[in-house]
Amino acid sequence: MELKSWLAKLKEADARRPDLPGEHLIVLATGVLLLMATGRSRSLIGRALVAAAAGAFIGRAASGTGGVARLAGLLEQFRGGRWPQQGERR
Repeated sequence: MELKSWLAKLKEADARRPDLPGEHLIVLATGVLLLMATGRSRSLIGRALVAAAAGAFIGRAASGTGGVARLAGLLEQFRGGRWPQQGERR
């Protein structure tokens, strides 16, 4: 199986599953804790790896079906604006 098709199937399965209560908050907290721990590493490579993992966790918390992106869309609707659909530019 090709790596791209395997990753696409994995992303599709993740998008179909229901959200766990508080999942995005837990992932966000993990990312923030990792970001705070970035300065503890003595090596530049260690800092970069921890920062990359923190960014991945924070990005994961902000995306997905129950994430911050959906909340931002709701807030934009309340303000009277229109949230751009996928593929549209703001």
